[in-house]
Amino acid sequence: MKIVDTTAALRDQVRRWRAQGERIALVPTMGNLHAGHLKLVAEARKAANRVVVTIFVNPMQFGAGEDLDSYPRTPEADRAKLEQAGADLLFTPSATEVYPRPPEQQTRVEVPGISDILCGTSRPGHFVGVATVVCKLFNMVQPDAALFGEKDFQQLLVIRRMTEDLSLPIEIIGVTTDREADGLARSSRNGYLTAEERSRAPVLYQVLQDMSASLGAGRRDYAGMEQEATQKLSEAGFRPDYIRIRRAEDLEEPEETDSDLVILAAAYLGKARLIDNRQVAL
Repeated sequence: MKIVDTTAALRDQVRRWRAQGERIALVPTMGNLHAGHLKLVAEARKAANRVVVTIFVNPMQFGAGEDLDSYPRTPEADRAKLEQAGADLLFTPSATEVYPRPPEQQTRVEVPGISDILCGTSRPGHFVGVATVVCKLFNMVQPDAALFGEKDFQQLLVIRRMTEDLSLPIEIIGVTTDREADGLARSSRNGYLTAEERSRAPVLYQVLQDMSASLGAGRRDYAGMEQEATQKLSEAGFRPDYIRIRRAEDLEEPEETDSDLVILAAAYLGKARLIDNRQVAL
């Protein structure tokens, strides 16, 4: 696996692969890699001849008071995992490589509407940071395909819409959420959980499963279901941020006749902010 930290070196290698007619897949990450990230790499290997992984803790997507400085960074372990997973190139740019201008002068990419609800309400500007850095990485790598986990469902839809609206010739591939044996979605922030909190964390997914079963049984009073789920999370020791039933296509409020839904939730457990979702086809 080749490791580069400049756009020039990255593009030089990509140019060589392109000259050989090879297809390139991109897996963007913020490092501290776990099995969910490695699942993305494995799927990328199926989708392309070459796999580029990026590790960049993006300051633009962290708000004031969030965990930018304390976000877990494990570069040596990450490299070893990617070597074993068969990644072809690791791109580890510095902040100045990605953002050469001061923050107030940096060009930004915004996907309005869908970025301003759910996690966008709780984390103002977060999805501007996500869309901007992903657009930058797309232009740096110029991949044929890019892979993202469905755990970050809203993020995936933001990236799909940005790619479509900007006419970027990149296939966006969503990969199913990788989970622990007890159902907890794998996340770098799970490391913030104490042992006692970790034992309670699977309740989040269980609540989503219960809501999915209720929808499948014909229940349609969405607001009532959301209120009950919020109460269950509170009783389990969570501090719910939101739990909502939305249309899977665009995260709009669903009608009773909609058949493709997604239940999305975010809740704090100790220092960790956990997010998860459950897609429901009726």
